Amino acid sequence: MFSSTIARQLTLFLLLASLVNAQEHVRDVTPAHSRSNSDRFLSPGVDAGDYLYVSGQGPRRADGISPIGSGAQFRQALDNVKAVVESAGLKLENVVYVQVYLTDMNSYPEMNRIFGEYFPETPPARAVLGVYALPDPPVQINAVAVRNLEGRKSVYPASFSKDETASPGILTHDRLFISSMAGIDPASGKVPNDPGAQVDLALDRVTAVVKAAGLEMSHVVFVNPYLTTDIPSRIMNERYAKRFEFGNTPGRATIEVSSLPGGAHIEYTGVAVRDLQQRKAVRPKNMPPSPTASPCVFAGETLYCSAKSGFIPGPHGGVYATSTQHQARQTMRNLLDNLEEAGMDFSQVVSTTVYLDNLADASAFNEVYGQYFGPIMPASTMVQQIAPAERKVDQNDHSPDLEQVSLIAVRKSTN
Repeated sequence: MFSSTIARQLTLFLLLASLVNAQEHVRDVTPAHSRSNSDRFLSPGVDAGDYLYVSGQGPRRADGISPIGSGAQFRQALDNVKAVVESAGLKLENVVYVQVYLTDMNSYPEMNRIFGEYFPETPPARAVLGVYALPDPPVQINAVAVRNLEGRKSVYPASFSKDETASPGILTHDRLFISSMAGIDPASGKVPNDPGAQVDLALDRVTAVVKAAGLEMSHVVFVNPYLTTDIPSRIMNERYAKRFEFGNTPGRATIEVSSLPGGAHIEYTGVAVRDLQQRKAVRPKNMPPSPTASPCVFAGETLYCSAKSGFIPGPHGGVYATSTQHQARQTMRNLLDNLEEAGMDFSQVVSTTVYLDNLADASAFNEVYGQYFGPIMPASTMVQQIAPAERKVDQNDHSPDLEQVSLIAVRKSTN
């Protein structure tokens, strides 16, 4: 009896030690004066060693008040990003990738000009998206920063303009961050009428950035296709699948948005790993290979996972839950399947992006979402990218997606 008690205590100790070990290489980052202090469902930033992940930052000051005027609001959102970055002991020059969400794409020129003021030299890669609603309109900005500046440089294909306020790509010591590449003819600045031509133009530009960095498309570990309703998913998937090896595609989060800069209907952004030996796709054994997306892909110790919804896989697969809370539980289950296949769990997640059908459901979603993490909450960005869907089941008893989540996780290095 004594030995069995000792064995149980030892087992408990090892489980606790395992959790601590999984967390000891990451820490949450919170500026001293931050409105995010009161949000228990996210960390303003998560320092994962090599990289810092910054939650979506809105236009409010620490006192909860948003300045008047879009220009002042854009500056405040960037100041909030800067505060998180500096609290991690870094500077804005360490930022390598930024996503900007706008509720009014007409404000893009003003945002773009102000963005250039904050990043006057070697600006980060960037994606700009028009969305239906934000927790605090008119803007939300998240970011990724690299701790080691050695090897950080802009990537410009020969035909690309250097007058933009974002770099087409940013190389770091181990990765390439790719700005959103739109389906716009660069010679004329026009959007072709043919959706397939738009897809090919966007993918050609992604390929050009990847090759200018000395890499191939096989190095890509994660892609975000952002598209409007003008691009049929079938056409996008057919053209996209031709660019990658079947069953060894990047992780992917395909997101329908309200608008894109320049009147584009599709753009792609992504991440590639410099050393192909550090790239490894992860797929649960009960999931068949896909021509368009791997469930997750490693870039060294960082795992990039495709977006998941409350879809239940199987012969009669579909979304059957009718509430955001119930769909969120299935989504977390689906995400956990991928993490466990990679030998990981939710304690190693450092960043998430949450897409809601209606931001009014944010509290309901968070009450479920928050149960899966701890003691460090991931950095997180939440948006409502399009108008709410009609909430009714179809003839197959399937419900519309009410939420979707993609994530990044980091495992402790074995070195």
